[in-house]
Amino acid sequence: MPDLPYHLWYSITSLGGAGLTLPLAIAIALWLALGYSWRMAAGWLLLLGAAIVVVTITKLAFLGWGVGVKELDFTGLSGHAVLSTAVYPVALFLMLLPARPAFRLVGVVIGLAAGIAVGLSRVVLDAHSPSEAITGCIVGAVTALMFVRWSWDAEPGRLSAVPVAVSLMMLTVGLHGVHLPTQRWVTHIALKVSGHERPFIRARWKAGHYNSPNAAPLSQTQNTLVAPTLPDDRDA
Repeated sequence: MPDLPYHLWYSITSLGGAGLTLPLAIAIALWLALGYSWRMAAGWLLLLGAAIVVVTITKLAFLGWGVGVKELDFTGLSGHAVLSTAVYPVALFLMLLPARPAFRLVGVVIGLAAGIAVGLSRVVLDAHSPSEAITGCIVGAVTALMFVRWSWDAEPGRLSAVPVAVSLMMLTVGLHGVHLPTQRWVTHIALKVSGHERPFIRARWKAGHYNSPNAAPLSQTQNTLVAPTLPDDRDA
């Protein structure tokens, strides 16, 4: 692993938070609708929505029923890795869409590299296992590359690349560090759907020490949802 100070890893991991990537995704859709077509905007949102559904299903399955792969230490896709590898390549692709194909390709590669860096940060900060970060990066990258392939030959839009680039960069800077408690929300949904009073916890699940996840009342589980090393959604 690169030997970086922990505060830098936290800054990198914040690039994948839903509080930043979801507004960026919506801004991308708006620019696509205004400058290109509603069809492109809808396609982008559908692809990203499908990726988010996959993340949510894997998290619900583990938190509510303990469904995972112990041999791989897999309890659900990393949401940070999925969102960052999906959103940043498309954001840079959109900025460079009026440019020559070579520049677009460079932008997509840089965006993928940023997403992979976020995935790596989740492992370094012990928020996810390698398998969860890697699979998250794969799902996000497939989402981005499907959209890029579909939109590669789009006609130049009516908008200059400058306002698109400036607005997306301002969003990135302004919302960096903004936090949404997505893991807490998913946990509450998992408990509601499964009927359990307590979510499955990685350490006990790996050790095989679960008799029943109903051992504690719901009011006590809120203290177990958040690990002390990362705010609110450690495993998002």
